[in-house]
Amino acid sequence: MTKKSSFMRTTLAVFLAIFSSTAAMGQSVQKNGGDQDFLQELTDRVQLHGYAQGGFNYSHRNGDDTPTFELKRILFWTNAKITDRWSFLFMHDFSSVVQEYYTDYRFSNNKALNVRLGQFKNGLSLENPLSPTAMEAIDVYSEGVTYLTGCGSDPLLGVQYGRDLGMSIFGETNDGFLRYEADILNGQGINKKDGNAEKDFIGRLEARPLKGLNIVASGQIGRGHAIQESLFNPDIHTGQNYKRNRWTAGFDFKSKGLNLHGEYLEGKDGSVSSRGAYLTGSVPVANGLEIVGSYDYFNFNTALDMDQHKMIAGLQYWFYQKCRFQVQYVYKSAYTQAGTFRHGANHAIMAQMQIRLDYTGKKK
Repeated sequence: MTKKSSFMRTTLAVFLAIFSSTAAMGQSVQKNGGDQDFLQELTDRVQLHGYAQGGFNYSHRNGDDTPTFELKRILFWTNAKITDRWSFLFMHDFSSVVQEYYTDYRFSNNKALNVRLGQFKNGLSLENPLSPTAMEAIDVYSEGVTYLTGCGSDPLLGVQYGRDLGMSIFGETNDGFLRYEADILNGQGINKKDGNAEKDFIGRLEARPLKGLNIVASGQIGRGHAIQESLFNPDIHTGQNYKRNRWTAGFDFKSKGLNLHGEYLEGKDGSVSSRGAYLTGSVPVANGLEIVGSYDYFNFNTALDMDQHKMIAGLQYWFYQKCRFQVQYVYKSAYTQAGTFRHGANHAIMAQMQIRLDYTGKKK
């Protein structure tokens, strides 16, 4: 499938979803005898969201200095409530590609059973389902999450932004105490067909035993299809199918004086094992001002000792709701260069501005 035809199919699907939404809302107005204004009905049911993240990075690696301005993300998404139980969402990153388009249906009056069809973030790990606008690090996700969930650092899978095509069944019970998710996915990433005849399965379970505390466990069983060679896994070649399994266990704690989350992760690609852990947090020190810190360890190939340590220290200032300014120092103990994996100092100073706006319609 070409990029042009893929984009056209996606665009057509979005327009069909919008048409279905407006038709359903129009029927709702007619059933009520015209008492409701159609435009008011539309604005009540459709929500608009968008954010941009960009800034300046200065890095020093292997004797080379790289100062550069960056525009990392410009995302826009809309979600619409077609009926009380049926909704859809479309998300586009203007700095890259269409990232999400899916429809949800809720089977019960509560949140116990829902089904999702389309392209969406997979449920593997604590961090991957979270928005970059809520993450403390300018680099966003930990090295282990970025590698194992398909966010971009695994060459065998490529840059998939932690998303995939498929179906998800999810819900929560006991007033939110337990939440579950079961995904069946192509395993090939965004905007493309499956590379083999097998599907990937991801399970996720969350428990909230105390106020502010969320405990998360997730796992994946699947079979990948390599799109290119990988320095981290030299025995798997382009076009080859291979075993791809993962599991994670983590926690997230939020209070007025401390936000903290951490996770342990393991992966198995063919015969190669990878594992890591991270701990990231923020502490408020003044009105809107927070200290941010993180320690992150990941070993891309335990047999070849491809281990990396990453440390982050910095500040972030929330100047308006979900808008903030961040500045951070980042140290990495290893990096890849010219087809090799090297241990050595990698220093960076990052500054980033985040602007996010949300229109959520009329509150009901």
